[in-house]
Amino acid sequence: MIAWLGMYDMAPLRAANDRLWTGIRTALGEGPERLDRDADPWEVWQSPELLLAQTCGMPYRTRLHDAVTLVATPDHGLPGCPPGHYTSVLVVRADAPGAVPEDFAGGTLAYNEALSQSGWAAPYAYFTERGIGFSHLLRTGAHAASAHAVAEGRADIAGIDAVTWALLRDHDPVVDALRVIGTTAPTPALPYITAANRDPEPLRAALTRAVAALSPADRAALHLRGIEFLTKSAYLAVPTPPPPAA
Repeated sequence: MIAWLGMYDMAPLRAANDRLWTGIRTALGEGPERLDRDADPWEVWQSPELLLAQTCGMPYRTRLHDAVTLVATPDHGLPGCPPGHYTSVLVVRADAPGAVPEDFAGGTLAYNEALSQSGWAAPYAYFTERGIGFSHLLRTGAHAASAHAVAEGRADIAGIDAVTWALLRDHDPVVDALRVIGTTAPTPALPYITAANRDPEPLRAALTRAVAALSPADRAALHLRGIEFLTKSAYLAVPTPPPPAA
């Protein structure tokens, strides 16, 4: 069996994620002793041995929803979001001229990857609705890398997962070189999934119990308030943008 919680597992959070997994495993009564941190995410998500993993909303709705079982959704208690939802923050350099995203039209947009809800799909919807276009796109491979690309002047603006932004504020001084000038509309947060043949109910109950049992320090470190259940249709209703190359 495979357990993977790699979406928010930067080095300072690994001990807290390990304790979260121990709580899930104890409540569930089965599972591997340790989280898998070496496997390719796509191999994890599509493995018939998958017990529990977290994925992004866009891979779930575009490729995975018919091949896995939706378990639950984390609630991060983000301002302006319904339970179980998140946003992207739009960041620019702290010293950049301009006060609103429209001021950065025609510049370079950094995005982590084409199948990212918070790094590509949500910012695309935001900018398209406002008629904001960019002359260049910079693929960085990670939200933190997008933040650094903006801070270093290789890009003018980027959309960063609001949970990742909170974690960067906790652990990465790059945030001192950036400022937030906009926020995308809330969409369902990163779902927990299991293999298609597994019953999600025991996992959902174990997740709920484990998060509730976390110490206040671990819950604060993970920015994890609780567990919600959003329907499959809630994820599939989110618009899918064209790929960046288009």
